[in-house]
Amino acid sequence: MNANLKRPAPALEYLTTKKDELIGWARKFSLFPYPFVTACCAMEFMSVSSTLYDTDRFGAALPRFTPRQSDLLMVVGTVTHKQAPILKKVYEQMCEPKWVIAFGVCATSGGFYQNYAALPGIDKIIPVDIYVPGCPPRPEMVIDGIMRLQEKIAGSKHPIVGDKF
Repeated sequence: MNANLKRPAPALEYLTTKKDELIGWARKFSLFPYPFVTACCAMEFMSVSSTLYDTDRFGAALPRFTPRQSDLLMVVGTVTHKQAPILKKVYEQMCEPKWVIAFGVCATSGGFYQNYAALPGIDKIIPVDIYVPGCPPRPEMVIDGIMRLQEKIAGSKHPIVGDKF
């Protein structure tokens, strides 16, 4: 065995393998949403934050008013070609790691506004993590989408600046 290669202590190995689980657990319960609301799905979006459905139990209660303070972009409603550069700029201003939920059929595929002005899905300009179907989607579907996003966050790798392991 080469004397230059040092093996980390067993306790350190345990800590580095559990780091992603710990960070994933913390991040999944501290989502900072930024709503990009453009159409009629806004009514259902507001009901998701009410006391009946209570998104606070998922750590996603209070919307942020600037993309620089958020890590979850919720695109709610129709996005037109004229709004597309604005949406892309909002996405680029968000901190890493960042996630996107397409809320409703208009955000996912353009909806029934299949005309020259409507963007046929926001995934044409920004990456989407979770699609929530419906016109408008029921609050239960939105909660299911948030829970699926939490599972995705908890199961992913979470690099830390200066992380050597």
